[in-house]
Amino acid sequence: MAAVDWPEADWQIAPVPKMAAGWVETVGAMTGLPEPVCGARLLWLRGIRSAEDLRGFWRAEDYVPSSPFEFGEEMDRAVSRLMAAYECQERVAIWGDFDADGVTSTAVLWDGLRQFFSGEGQLSYFIPNRLKESHGLAMEGLRQLAEQGVQLVVTCDTGSTNPQEIGYAQSLGMEVIVTDHHTLPAERPAVVAIVNPRALPADHPMAHLSGVAVAYKLIEALYEKLPTVPVRSLHELVDLVAIGLIADLVELTGDCRYLAQIGIEQLQTHLKAEKPRRPGVAQLLKLCRRAGDRPTDISFGLGPRINAVSRIYGDASFCVELLTSNDPARCQMLAEKAELANVRRKALQNDVLQQVTRQLETRDLSTTGVIVLCDSQWPVGVLGLVAGQIAQKYGKPTILLTLDAPSEEETDGGTGFRPTSAQSVGRRLVRGSARSINGIDLYDLVRSQAHLLTGFGGHPFAAGLSLPAEDLPLFRAAIDQQYRQKLGPVPGRPTVQADLTVQVADLGQALFRELKLLEPCGMGNPVPKLLIENAWFEQVWHQKLKDRTGGKVGYIKASFKLCDESGAQFPGLWWGHYKEDLPPGRWDVVAELDYNSHPKCRRYEIRLVAIRPADQAASKVQATSANGGWLLDRRQGRHGVSGRAGVKQSRNPFLNLEGSDSSPVVDPLVLDQCPTEWKELRLWQYQSSRIAKPLALAYASPDTVDPVAVWTKLVGLAKHLSRTGVAVTREQLSERVGVCDRTLNLGLLALAKAGFTVEDSAIEIRFQSNSDNSQPVDHSLREAALSRFLSAVQEEDFRRRYFYQADVDTLELAVTTEA
Repeated sequence: MAAVDWPEADWQIAPVPKMAAGWVETVGAMTGLPEPVCGARLLWLRGIRSAEDLRGFWRAEDYVPSSPFEFGEEMDRAVSRLMAAYECQERVAIWGDFDADGVTSTAVLWDGLRQFFSGEGQLSYFIPNRLKESHGLAMEGLRQLAEQGVQLVVTCDTGSTNPQEIGYAQSLGMEVIVTDHHTLPAERPAVVAIVNPRALPADHPMAHLSGVAVAYKLIEALYEKLPTVPVRSLHELVDLVAIGLIADLVELTGDCRYLAQIGIEQLQTHLKAEKPRRPGVAQLLKLCRRAGDRPTDISFGLGPRINAVSRIYGDASFCVELLTSNDPARCQMLAEKAELANVRRKALQNDVLQQVTRQLETRDLSTTGVIVLCDSQWPVGVLGLVAGQIAQKYGKPTILLTLDAPSEEETDGGTGFRPTSAQSVGRRLVRGSARSINGIDLYDLVRSQAHLLTGFGGHPFAAGLSLPAEDLPLFRAAIDQQYRQKLGPVPGRPTVQADLTVQVADLGQALFRELKLLEPCGMGNPVPKLLIENAWFEQVWHQKLKDRTGGKVGYIKASFKLCDESGAQFPGLWWGHYKEDLPPGRWDVVAELDYNSHPKCRRYEIRLVAIRPADQAASKVQATSANGGWLLDRRQGRHGVSGRAGVKQSRNPFLNLEGSDSSPVVDPLVLDQCPTEWKELRLWQYQSSRIAKPLALAYASPDTVDPVAVWTKLVGLAKHLSRTGVAVTREQLSERVGVCDRTLNLGLLALAKAGFTVEDSAIEIRFQSNSDNSQPVDHSLREAALSRFLSAVQEEDFRRRYFYQADVDTLELAVTTEA
């Protein structure tokens, strides 16, 4: 995880849970760990609260995996068609994808299907070129397969949204089986079968399978139907499944977790065997100095190297050979090629990250819901990675785009993308990748602007898209508006969540073994974050990484020893940072505890996630006093009333001269709406400090508010909306009524007690008369709800008047003391 600088995040510390009596003892008895208080607490917080839950969660051998035939008739059709192809010895082609999930999916199908289609040229695979082609099926590639005599195409990690291409394949005499995990189309394509976990109920154990896991389930089903044919064990495929699952960041629950667990068990055997079953995987593990026994060996080692191949070279086809070949010499050469691509990818990614960060430092993001940036020089291959880093740092969904050449067709750097229109041919397109944060369904946001796009696809946390360059401003404004309508006000800054508070002396093997109970970690079960308070850094250093030829690349890491009052020291790393980013003084630290298992550097270490001053509130008060204040008073009707003397007002609204004409403050942030809550002013203070600009209070004196008149207005709007059937956003209704979101909530509750039905997603209001309602009206509840709303309106009016009347010194002190 990318580290987050301290001023840009809110820290949330998980409360100590009240666990059932004997839970720590239960965890200890089942796992063999002595007094695993931390491990038991984490398990409890993650919903593992009984011996039965723990048994299936912790031990893969106690989990009962789902049958592949729980996919229903789609799996039946797929297996029947493959069995027919086996009987007739038809030519079969695998159509894969170029990311880690797609490459491992292709490798699983290649290793699995060639147990049944072993004739010369009988089985082949095709992977699009990331730098030239899109995700998904393409007509030119299908034409080439037809010319080779292919009769059946089996997709993996792609194909769900390719109806035109599937129809074209049929016209060439080929049938198609789709295995995928991306968004299902509204209508079933004309395929033999479409095996996709999104067709399963949301709570099904296979609902979150990635592309490689779906491919594995297809091979598992074929092994069940033709058990005497394969000469290699099905279990030999699970290491590839684990690589694809963890690299694709899917939710590791149910069968996903089980497959990742048994896959990691298989993965760690490669470096222990004299002749590893997969010499290519063994070589990759050696190059990234990993043993293969940890999920992080995939997420920070194997996955990035597999992904880097297509990001740098475009063509990822040799990765399938690297993962499946039995030739050690060939595998070593291919592994070194992948390693070099990864080093170059790091340098390229770091360069783009710095450019994006510089752009954002000059922008006011306080009202931005979705970050959308474009640059014609950015390479498309790393945009998804950088978008993920920016989303983490700023706490906002991020879309990064590059400008295409006029003759190229669109592609993305995301997931599941396919062109949706031929209208883009000859037009200048922008294309790129989107990454989400905080559980926001970014795919849904992108899909809401489908009318502007020439192509899009993906899943809730990652998407790819393209659109005409001239439509980019409209797209940027529209997706930001859609964000507000669906998700409400824009959050001020990202959050950093810590699971446990520990001391440096607690770090090490014992704690690591307890944290390891949660592995493999991933979406829905994140790596535990540790808070170490009042610590400092010693022996700080940084180094630039080098490629295998000794050449330095623009990618760095800082190393240090972390110390605190416990008297202990502990080694750590901060990726992407220089030693100057670890200043002297006392700091609160959020970090992840890891174990480097490579023979040459075995040690326990922490990876920094975020830091902040140990006494952040006090340091902010001191800093603002030293700087002479961060608030400027331009409230209408209060000129000259400021608590700070000597403030001159300029005719230029963007220039205030403070103290003397020789000290201009240019382009301050301007707050022209009177706040109603302290948190609003704190969000503005955060933005002011982040971009090093003062905040000008420029709102007018608030009008006198009659709470009953506000209620009457709300009821009138409700009747209008009920009569017309029009839906409004929360933001629109709040603005029309003139109250904040919290007060509006109480108003909606009062409406519900008054006989209105309120649908709260996109607000729809309907009136239901007493004659239509079998339930008697509880007048006391209705009056209580109305009373709470009227009191909230009155309190909001009081706050507005306070924020208008209070002098800036008082406001500054209150905000910085509580921040």
